[in-house]
Amino acid sequence: MMKIVLAAVLGGIVVFLWGFASHAVLPLGTAGIQDLPNEDAVTGTLRVAVREPGLYFFPGMPMSPGMTKSQKAAAEKLWSERLRRGPSGLLVYTPGGKEPMSVAQLGAELLSDVLGAMVAAILLSMAGPIGSFGMRVLFVTLLGLFASLAIDLSYWIWYGFPALYTAAAAVDQTLSWFFAGLVLARVVKKGA
Repeated sequence: MMKIVLAAVLGGIVVFLWGFASHAVLPLGTAGIQDLPNEDAVTGTLRVAVREPGLYFFPGMPMSPGMTKSQKAAAEKLWSERLRRGPSGLLVYTPGGKEPMSVAQLGAELLSDVLGAMVAAILLSMAGPIGSFGMRVLFVTLLGLFASLAIDLSYWIWYGFPALYTAAAAVDQTLSWFFAGLVLARVVKKGA
């Protein structure tokens, strides 16, 4: 168990450092993300119209528990028409200000990276006869690719995330877990 904990901490640190490099040094972290045109006008409207933080999808489909079948069908039809007409989007919104890269955010990111590396280390230890170092690295690397295919690709398909962002996220996740895999494969051996 100590090897798994050690691997998780070291692997999490590697993922955290790669995240810094891919976002602050390389263009992977910002690929496909644009500045908002007319930002002052748009954010001014948002300040007045949206008071609560949250994840907003638009156009919305207003549904209430007491709606009849015909009312639900009419709401779905109206929503479909509004979606076809556009605009549509997904908005992650925080109404108040916040500090950029606060200690709390950095600590939470490091913790999430360590927890991810813990899962990868546990899976690697349970994987059975993956004998060679290279195969263990590949195993962990494929976990990163799996995560990206399962999440980022779905966001591109369903929410219209930019293709460049999606491709960069896939490269970023795969490389992140490749580098973590170098550490995990060294610490977590077969049957550990």
